[in-house]
Amino acid sequence: MASLRAYIGAWMVRRNVRARLGAMDDIAQVRRTFNGATFPDPPAATYEAGSLGGVAGEWVRPRSEGNLRLFYIHGGGFVACSPKTHRPVTGGFATRGFTVFAPDYRLAPEHPFPAGRDDALAAWCAFAEGGPACIAGDSAGGNLALAVMLAARDRGLPMPQAAALFSPVTDLAATTGSRVSNALRDAMFNPQSLAKLGPMYLAGHDARDPEASPIYADPTGLPPLLFHVGEREILRDDSVRMAEKARAHGVDATAEVFPVVNHVWQFADHRLPEARRSLDTAAAFMKRHAGAGRA
Repeated sequence: MASLRAYIGAWMVRRNVRARLGAMDDIAQVRRTFNGATFPDPPAATYEAGSLGGVAGEWVRPRSEGNLRLFYIHGGGFVACSPKTHRPVTGGFATRGFTVFAPDYRLAPEHPFPAGRDDALAAWCAFAEGGPACIAGDSAGGNLALAVMLAARDRGLPMPQAAALFSPVTDLAATTGSRVSNALRDAMFNPQSLAKLGPMYLAGHDARDPEASPIYADPTGLPPLLFHVGEREILRDDSVRMAEKARAHGVDATAEVFPVVNHVWQFADHRLPEARRSLDTAAAFMKRHAGAGRA
């Protein structure tokens, strides 16, 4: 059963975010909406600018000791946000014992596909030189996390020990399923409006290219995957279908569907029970597999 705060939070997102996003054909307005500060930076973490693999980013570290490593790729529809906007999530993982690096990858439409993926992959390779690590991402960042894993597998590069994916976009060509059934229920996105971001990112590239839409890739050989998504999201099926396909190819993959919550509800770690449970579960999942990798 969803908490009362989940209902209130979804209502506030519908009123304050979905309404401001509008038709999502004004990239400046989309960026103002996505980049606007919403939640405070978790005080139990420190934040420091850094660079890996020639890609700028941000280190987020626990103030107390933490010996686990996490590479986190922020979302934002491929066109907005930054490591700073996602401190409520990266800081949340830091308070759970992870040292996090979040790359500030190039954004569309100025830098379309595959620029963001290439930046994330370069930074991941440099991060992996420091030792075993996990990977995570939300929304468009979840897409890039999957793309990084697929590219790393194909090129014989280091792979993460596990991945936590929050409402990832896995199918940029999707027009059916939850894109239709949740069109009125999704608190944040109108499917017709959201669909405008894909062409900005792809710039004419095939939306069914497995490097752009992981649902069309062969997931064989990927590490354990954990998907968290909202039952009312238009992106619900992106997680459910990806997890099903991964399991069919022998990958340890789980999709947990949360009732009522809005897209990337993990931002509200400090006030929403479902956000705390999601981050707690994801952290425990990655710690378990990181521990198995060291055994």
